[in-house]
This record gives sequence, C-alpha cells and structure tokens, in this order.
Amino acid sequence: MSVSETLSAPGAHGFSPLRRSILGAILVTATMPWLAFAQQKNDPASQEPTDMKIRMMFNGQSLTAMLYDNPSARDFASMLPLELTIENYAGNEKIAYLPRKLTEDASGPFGNEAPGDLCYFSPWGNLAMFYAGYSYSGGLIRLGRFDDFEPLLVRGTFPLTIERIV
Repeated sequence: MSVSETLSAPGAHGFSPLRRSILGAILVTATMPWLAFAQQKNDPASQEPTDMKIRMMFNGQSLTAMLYDNPSARDFASMLPLELTIENYAGNEKIAYLPRKLTEDASGPFGNEAPGDLCYFSPWGNLAMFYAGYSYSGGLIRLGRFDDFEPLLVRGTFPLTIERIV
C-alpha cells in the first residue's frame, strides 16, 4: 500500500490510523501552550492577593488579611463568618480548626514562605497563621497574607471571630 493509500484508507471513524495519529499530534501540540499557561496561573508560588479582605479578632486584637486568588481561598471565604478557637502550635504559628475541610485545588509546593502567611493544612483541616519562619510541607495551601501579624505573637488560647470585610 502506498503512502497516499495509507493516508486515505478509512478507519472506523472515516480516518486512517496514520491520519488520526497526525491529527492527534497536531491537537496536542496546539493545546500545550494553553495548558502551560493554566498551570502557571495556578502555581501556588506565583499566586497574587485579591481585593478580598478578611478580619480576624481575638484577645481584643484585630488582624486583616488579603486572600489569594485560588479555589481553596474562595472556599474558605464562602464559610465566613466563623466563630472558632485560636491556639499556639509549634512555636511559629497559631492554628484554628475549621468546621469542614476546604477544597485542595490550590495545593502544591511554594518556595516563598514568610511570616504573615495565612495557610490551610489539609491533612488536619486547620488554618495555620504563621508569625515566624517556616518551610513548606505537603498539604499546606496558602490562602492569603496578613497586613500585620504582630497580634499572633500573643501566647494563649482564645475565641476567634473571622469575617469578610466589605
């Protein structure tokens, strides 16, 4: 069979196997830049804050944070307002357990950790509010960033109110 006969010999869907392979390769090649762009936009290390602000209040203190543009942060915002308990953990963060788990669609490693990060730790279902240095660990999803995290330095366990700022 010649090359032209192979290209024109119909298969199950009217295209020869070679023609289907060539069309498939063209389709994959055409969509790869779009997939790379989508992955870059959802890369946890390159996410940017949105204009959505929240306020956390405990022990007579108030903190504000800007949430990031990711599915987990949006899921968190959909739960507000919340009444939780905030407590110390590991000498570098405060934690508060959420009433339900958040979507993990924004998960993935990020390498630009800094005090003031507001994160979600998916294995335990808690917020992690960092006031000292830390390193990324699996299951940690960054939700946003505090404007000023000094109130987190106060040691103790307190009632915590979290609300959206309109």
